[in-house]
Amino acid sequence: MKRIMLFSLLALMLPVLAGSQQTDDGPGWVSLFDGKTLDGWKASQFGDKSFTVQDGAIVANGQRFSHLYYVGKVKEGKFKNFEFKADVLTRPNSNGGIYFHTRFQPTGWPELGFEVQVNNTFHRDRRKTGSLYGLQDVFDPPTKDNEWFAVHILVRADRVVVKVDGETTADWTQQADWKGIHAANLGVAAAAADGILSSGTFALQAHDPNSVVLYKNLRVKPLP
Repeated sequence: MKRIMLFSLLALMLPVLAGSQQTDDGPGWVSLFDGKTLDGWKASQFGDKSFTVQDGAIVANGQRFSHLYYVGKVKEGKFKNFEFKADVLTRPNSNGGIYFHTRFQPTGWPELGFEVQVNNTFHRDRRKTGSLYGLQDVFDPPTKDNEWFAVHILVRADRVVVKVDGETTADWTQQADWKGIHAANLGVAAAAADGILSSGTFALQAHDPNSVVLYKNLRVKPLP
């Protein structure tokens, strides 16, 4: 009986771990990026010129509306409850973002999910790094350009927590009557993802030709 239970547990784990690599963060953490190629990721329009791999990092720099979606084998790109970590570096006057609970679309800004803002000095957007975009915004950047910093996103049931370098920058709970960012009329741009907690994949943003943002050590821990 114990042997049968063990095989059953391994069978449940295989779809999560297939094509992935364990990380040093502890049990349950798997890598979403091999540090060499964009295998497991799919770009939207202009993405072939907007996302490259350099020195172990994904470099986002290209045309507006370009996004890079995770479509790999870990959970088949369907994440509901999870922890996500990435190391990020911004160049001066750069804007970017990390989306979750979204899905691939070939054009335009992601319509579904939430964005964790990446922006230390991009002057045309006052929402800075660590913001849960449009819901709990940060206006004083907690990090600096040209320096690596750690982004940690925790989603469990109806709660989202965002941390930057270990410090909490957003802690938001979705209420039972929540109908989405746009329905709440929060004054965010129409291009912002319409956040409703459900499930989905991750995406990286290439905001504009003058923005350069680097991402490395992207990893996830799926939660029950």
